Amino acid sequence: MAPPNLMEQNCNNYDDFLSRPCTWVNGPIIVGAGPSGLAVASGLRRQGVPFVVLERTDCIASLWRRRSYDRLKLHLPKQFCQLPGLPFPDHFPEYPSKDQFVDYLESYAARFAITPRFDHSVHSAKYDDTIGVWRVTAVVAGAEVAEYIGRWLVVATGENSEKVVPELEGLLDEFAGDVIHVCDYKSGERYRGKRVLVVGCGNSGMEISLDLCDHNASPSMVVRDSVHVLPREVMGKSTFALAVLLLKWLPLWAVDKILLLLAWAVLGNVAKFGLKRPSAGPFELKNKQGRTPVLDTGALAKIKSGEIKVVSGIKSFSPGKVELVDGQILDVDSVILATGYRSNVPQWLQGCDLFSKDGMPKSPFPDGWKGNCGVYAVGFTRRGLSGASSDAVRIANDIGMQWQEETNLAKRR
Repeated sequence: MAPPNLMEQNCNNYDDFLSRPCTWVNGPIIVGAGPSGLAVASGLRRQGVPFVVLERTDCIASLWRRRSYDRLKLHLPKQFCQLPGLPFPDHFPEYPSKDQFVDYLESYAARFAITPRFDHSVHSAKYDDTIGVWRVTAVVAGAEVAEYIGRWLVVATGENSEKVVPELEGLLDEFAGDVIHVCDYKSGERYRGKRVLVVGCGNSGMEISLDLCDHNASPSMVVRDSVHVLPREVMGKSTFALAVLLLKWLPLWAVDKILLLLAWAVLGNVAKFGLKRPSAGPFELKNKQGRTPVLDTGALAKIKSGEIKVVSGIKSFSPGKVELVDGQILDVDSVILATGYRSNVPQWLQGCDLFSKDGMPKSPFPDGWKGNCGVYAVGFTRRGLSGASSDAVRIANDIGMQWQEETNLAKRR
């Protein structure tokens, strides 16, 4: 398959472009070469629409490849995580590992001849009302500044582009020990025999605590808020797949009640182990606040046995120790911040009404994929890869239709 047919021209003859190299893109500019950006690019490729993909790192899917732990697997069955136009290989397990997922994405990019421009860190993107185009500036390999100009802009940097470090960062100065964010954690091998404080009780916090146990470390997990813990499978069937099936016939509140009854039957009363459930159901909470329920892969058994200790919020640190809000003092060798990620869109996208200040679309799914002036958002649905794929198809079709109309008009002229 032929590489992207980018019609590029040097724009340096315009006075306002003299300061930097400038490239005209006869198609959309896609920012981000993760699964979301690749999904949009594949849809455009199949419609014959040229595009350019700008990626700040030197590889595709850097979050999966560089900033995830070794034992990570897809939390949902593979049929809910495949991208448009290419299913997972049949020999892949129901829950592919991170390495298998990265291999799948590499195959996906090769299949649709997607060749991102790596080491392009987008510094700003702004719509130029005067000439009706998007002007995107990027720092190339940390040195040269280049500008890309095009009719459409696709924001594909996603919900998880920057790590979140909580306010207790200042308190950690008193700790004087080893502190890392979960994006830098690979395995529990380096923590053998150590007492580790894991801050956060989401899927990452739970799985890292389990991994630490498997490597003979002693984890304590900070649980400050309520959390839904669901079994990943019930009688060998995916809980998520069951929920998707039920949502075709029942309202969301009813599905939530069924899931909670199943969780009680399979997992028991988790509140007595320090895991208090929220008042809102798991799907309601996911839709309204983006809080994902924990799909248990074995951590709960370690919590019940006492190998993972659930503790309350943090009050202060001192050398080798942490004081909790309930007055308890723990001896700690290392701290791992499983405090999640956030969007970085507000740092570089300017003058766009599609996104709110938190870097998420103002309109919830399924209406947050398109804004004014040719800007699109993909990977911000809070519905994982299935939501990203759904928006990617919409975006590729919408741009494809406009591009075809404009191309046909140009030919008639």
